[in-house]
This record gives sequence, C-alpha cells and structure tokens, in this order.
Amino acid sequence: MRRIAAFVFAVLLALPATAQEAWPSRPITIVSPYAPGGASDYLSRVLAEALKARLHQPVLVQNVPGAGGAVGSIQASKAKPDGYTLLLNHIGLSTIPSLYKKLNFDPLASFEFIGLFAEGPMIMLARRDFAPTTFAELVAYAKANKEKLTFASSGLGSATHLCAMLFQEAIGTPLTMVQYKGAGPAILDIRSGQVDVICDLPTTTSGAIRSGDLKAFVLTARKRLASLPDVPTAVEVGMPSLDMSTWFGLYAPRGTPKPIIDTLSKALREIVVDKGVAQQLEKIETELSPADQATPEALRTRLSSQIDLWRPIIEKAGIQAE
Repeated sequence: MRRIAAFVFAVLLALPATAQEAWPSRPITIVSPYAPGGASDYLSRVLAEALKARLHQPVLVQNVPGAGGAVGSIQASKAKPDGYTLLLNHIGLSTIPSLYKKLNFDPLASFEFIGLFAEGPMIMLARRDFAPTTFAELVAYAKANKEKLTFASSGLGSATHLCAMLFQEAIGTPLTMVQYKGAGPAILDIRSGQVDVICDLPTTTSGAIRSGDLKAFVLTARKRLASLPDVPTAVEVGMPSLDMSTWFGLYAPRGTPKPIIDTLSKALREIVVDKGVAQQLEKIETELSPADQATPEALRTRLSSQIDLWRPIIEKAGIQAE
C-alpha cells in the first residue's frame, strides 16, 4: 500500500509540471527588425492578431531596428528556442550574408522555417514639391544631379536599399544613399524634404499618393494597382529590371521543437487563406502568400535562392557593412 501511495503521489506531483510544458501557455513575441510605422511593423501586428486568435495566447510585437534588419534578426536567432520568440523578416534577410563579413549568425542555419506570409510590390515616391513629375524626368534629374539627389533607405540590405541599388544599376548612375533604421522615419523625412526619394512598399503612403501629398513615379510590379491606377509599372516605363517584390517569412530560433513549428506552420496556412486578414493587407497593397508557400520548405527555398540572387549584385556594388 505504501508503494502504491508513493507512486500515486509521484504521479500527482508530475502532473503540474507536465501541464506547464504545454505550448503555448504564455505570451509569444514576434520580433520585427525594423522601426514602428513601416510595412514590416504593420504586417507583424496583423500577423500577431491572427496568431492570437488561433493559439489563444497574446502575441506581442517587439520592434528591434538597426543595420537593415540585422540587429533584430540576430536577437531573434539567439533567443531561447521554446516557441515564445518568432521573427518576421522580409527579403532583407537574404542580403545579410553578403553585406557583413563578420556575421555571428547564418540566416539559413540559425532559424527554423515556418513559412512565407505575404508579398508586395515596391513603389518609388517623393514629396509633392519635388521637381520631377514623371519617371523619365526622375531619371534625367538623377543623372544630372547625382551628387545632389538623396535616396532614402530603411537600412543596408533592406528592401528599400535593394530597390535603390537596382535603380542605380539600371540608370548607370551612383546616388547618395541615406540610411535609416526603418521605413517609418525615412518617410517622415521624405515628407519634410530632408531626403528626396524612397522606394518602399505602398503601405500607409498610398492614401497620401492619391491625395497628392506624395508623388509616385513607378511601381515595381507587372501590373498596376487598382488603388493607384495612374502609377505605371517598371515594364511600362521601359525598365523591367526594376520588377521586384518584397516577401515576408516567419522564423523561429534554431532548435525550436518540431511540434511547435508544425503548429505554427498550420496556423500560418490558415491565416493566409483568411479573407479578413487579406482585407487588412489590401490596405497596404500587399497580398497573402499562397497556402502551399506558407510552409517551412517553401520559405527555406525562397531564402536560399534569394541569397544566391542578391550576392553578385551586392558584390558588384561594392557595398559592405561593419
């Protein structure tokens, strides 16, 4: 009887510990490696709410800007792999290996892959009183004022920076880049005239473009946006090399248990077919990824191929970050 009582007592003691191991049992944090106010921040918060509804735990967004997304990405990669820290980063994660000689993490080896979340085109814009009014005028102005024209970027290797590099390469003219810790503060300086041009997701600027507060020159997509029908595509202005998109993927620190990754990936596949979430992304001219792309395998393939794509472009430009 004593042995039976001891066994039952041991089982009862173990039950709370087992219950505590259930995931998730507390808030989850999504690291957004860019400043508040930009597309990454907005998408992180939309995703956080969608995950909260499916995981039944609060999902918080932590903005960790710096170095074109590298600072926040490194922080997320070093987090405890228990499913309570995630990373939502975009195409910029594919440029980090080429930009930094001394990089203490590897985007392909430091994360578990959950899946692709969303994708959207870039739009080149400026303040309303900026001299050029068409893309052709912008190109002519850039060539004639290459030491004067300033091009804003949300950080080395960010999507805005990549778009600017493609533009420079296409027109054969180096331009002065002004680096920021995110698109939000960069747009503020565009509006105030501190810098001239930026290539960014249409996020919260589409309304300002329609009202005339900001002017748009070109869309890096194959078809025009219904909400901005007067903005031509890169192909239409004779510069198909500017056809690029910004894709967003969800990651967890390396070593996060597979059951947790499977649960997150399943939730993500549900989210990308959610009409309510799609309507939220329509506000920033961004589309959800297809469900078959919201998988670990699809994200790993996209990141790997993009690293290979951007490496020669970055090396040719001679860009190196400390």
